[in-house]
Amino acid sequence: MAYRYWEGERIALRALRASDAALFRSFDDEVSRNLDGVHGPMSDAKFQSWFEQQQKARFDDSNRWVADDKEGVPVGTIDTFQCNPRHGTFKYGIVVADGHRGRGYASEMIVMTLRYYFLELGYQKVTPHAFAFNEASIRLHEKLGFRLEGRLRSMMYTNGAYHDELHYGMTRDEFAALHGAGR
Repeated sequence: MAYRYWEGERIALRALRASDAALFRSFDDEVSRNLDGVHGPMSDAKFQSWFEQQQKARFDDSNRWVADDKEGVPVGTIDTFQCNPRHGTFKYGIVVADGHRGRGYASEMIVMTLRYYFLELGYQKVTPHAFAFNEASIRLHEKLGFRLEGRLRSMMYTNGAYHDELHYGMTRDEFAALHGAGR
């Protein structure tokens, strides 16, 4: 079987399409809260402007991809940002749509993305974060072998309370030891 970099056991990562707007519109308040907080309603025009911006080519190593399951159904998205090639560091955010969680899609999206950044682009460290109330994200990152590197207290206010922001990290060498250098 031919090896395809962007295809895994359960999903394939691809660039955004205009039809993905429905996926992003389906994300609920739980998704918003896990990312950075619940925001007010967005007009169709404002959403369309944001979505069009997401589809444009970026001038650094940051990207946004959509994950399709084996039937071609979009199940989530992963985006990389704060990519600093000089220091070899980057961050990412990940969302799996409601109804598709708990199937291993997030793990596969993360491993595929890290493999690309570490083994193809030459980055040496990734530093995602999770809010303390997001137990699923905490379990996911710890299961994948990320190390808790810091806790910023009371960094997010949502649902009537302040929550800590947990910072995780993984180096290229740690990734290779845990997930292998190649496929």
